[in-house]
Amino acid sequence: MEPSDAELLDRWQKGSREAGKQLFERYYETLERFFVNKVPSGIGDLVHETFQMCLEARDRIEDPDKFRSYLFSIAYNVLRGRFRKQGRRGEEIDLEDVTVEALAPGPRSILVEQEEQRLLLEGLRRIPVADQVLLELYYWESLKVAEIAEILEIPLGTAKRRLHHARKRLEEVMGTLAAAPSVLSSTLADLDAWARKCRREQGRSSSG
Repeated sequence: MEPSDAELLDRWQKGSREAGKQLFERYYETLERFFVNKVPSGIGDLVHETFQMCLEARDRIEDPDKFRSYLFSIAYNVLRGRFRKQGRRGEEIDLEDVTVEALAPGPRSILVEQEEQRLLLEGLRRIPVADQVLLELYYWESLKVAEIAEILEIPLGTAKRRLHHARKRLEEVMGTLAAAPSVLSSTLADLDAWARKCRREQGRSSSG
């Protein structure tokens, strides 16, 4: 049986480089998937920056069972830093307002064959970044709302409300993008299934 995150983290904090290597290998593809639909290039650099920050904060992780959430928190801050560099004089960018489409226009990192997947990915890029992150963590990474609240550093009640509103925004945006009503209906009828397919495609794209 493979060791849990908590067991590996404990060994890593006690000085085992091999345990740290195992943790990074376990989450490398996950972090690539986190960044791939948000930036047009430099995904590997962002993943390495996330791991470097995790390494520096390793001994400050108090709850080993929440290692995955902690790693996503770092990744979100790394993403925020990347977007901040694109602003003028390092100005703060409100990720609850601005979209990835506005921040990082250009070629897409993911190639998909089915219209429903394309519609979902394009829709996610056109809602506020914070909403996009929330929905992707919920549907693709299967995180609980309480975990997402910790990652985004918001109260649980706020996270629940934002999840509801984020999905509504996504549905509205996809309604304006859909090439045909049948594609929109198909996507909305089983959003979970299409999200899982997009998740698999992201894994292939990031590893290819």
